[in-house]
Amino acid sequence: MRAIAMRAVGVDFGTTNSALAVCDSADRAPELALFEDSTGAREPTFRSLLYFEREEGGPLQELAGPDAIEGYLNADERGRLMQSLKSFLAARDFSVTSVFGKPYRLEALIGLLLRTLRERAEQSVGELSGPIVAGRPVRFVSAQDAEDDALALTRLRAAYFNAGFGPVEFEYEPVAAAYHYERDLDHDELILIADIGGGTSDFCLLRVGPSRKSRSAEESLLDTEGIALAGDAFDGRIVRHAVSPALGLGSKIQSPFGQEMDAPSWLYAHLERWHHVSFLRTPKSLQLLYDLCREAKHPERFRAFRHLVEQNLGFALHRAVEHTKRTLSHERSALLELADGPLELHERVLSSDFSSWIWDDVEKIAGCVDRLLGRHGIAEAEIDRVFLTGGSSFVRAMRDLFTRRFGPDKIRTGAELTSVASGLALRALERR
Repeated sequence: MRAIAMRAVGVDFGTTNSALAVCDSADRAPELALFEDSTGAREPTFRSLLYFEREEGGPLQELAGPDAIEGYLNADERGRLMQSLKSFLAARDFSVTSVFGKPYRLEALIGLLLRTLRERAEQSVGELSGPIVAGRPVRFVSAQDAEDDALALTRLRAAYFNAGFGPVEFEYEPVAAAYHYERDLDHDELILIADIGGGTSDFCLLRVGPSRKSRSAEESLLDTEGIALAGDAFDGRIVRHAVSPALGLGSKIQSPFGQEMDAPSWLYAHLERWHHVSFLRTPKSLQLLYDLCREAKHPERFRAFRHLVEQNLGFALHRAVEHTKRTLSHERSALLELADGPLELHERVLSSDFSSWIWDDVEKIAGCVDRLLGRHGIAEAEIDRVFLTGGSSFVRAMRDLFTRRFGPDKIRTGAELTSVASGLALRALERR
């Protein structure tokens, strides 16, 4: 391992993917940590996943990132898989959960993930001994007011402490993306940063360029806006429209009194957040699914649903949906496929249908831009550039939104999954 003293460190803990970058000079681009998976491939992103398993009589195994995926996929008996932990930071009703009888606070769970991220990053880029700036969303998921926001930030700070990081300062994620965008800029611009991630869509309006060097970052930043709505919600729409009907949503059930009823909709709400599938693995829920198999006009749909729950195939479903979403960003249609025992999903999804399913979400996200520009009386024509980042910025409906409003010549993209980490390292360099 090579160690370089006092390099600035940027950490982007994301809902779906995380990244880390280091920087020791403004004259050089930040260096991204690379994380190796089970195939030996090295990627600049680290999946924000935890997996717990315990063999009979053995110790509890705690795995994070690529190891969590490998452990989950190779396990004979499914353990407990967790994702989107960032989405619970502002949730006051989530403080402790039990995993195989062991209680874990949310800060401890995220700390486990961040500790593995730190250890693997140090294998790639050396010791992380300099100032650390970590990203935070403009609006935390579930945050209703300033007190919720403060709670989320306190929990996040504790998680970094639990992971063994030194003192951490926080920066808005879209502001960090602006640092990444600005690095090679040779003129001043008024820019809009749109960071469309997994759990949140965040925006900032700021002035960047050479003259910013004479101003503080706070003076350059005009305003921020955000909403707890992004890629996870888009995935949920695909599940609702393309998956759930094949698993019994909308099917008729014969009641004991001879009446026809719809299948309980609450079952399918868990499918829309794939990591909630494990919540259905209770005797009561499984018995309900068994009863539905006997009483439904299409029992094969509920047998498939029960199999998905019993085998804890939520992550497999998530991967199929994610692949479909990625394909639809550049193709007119995509085949959503998942086959395992009685579960046979082969659904053709059209890009036009997907855009219509997420239309309301896109409109709500667009409302953030309206509010942000409206508060400052800035017309769309006055924006010099729009920089799109975050994994969900690839979604065609999102790119079309900004292209229509600002024109294709103003749109800039690139490093969608790593620009925030790179910018955070540059921000940390300023504070060194």
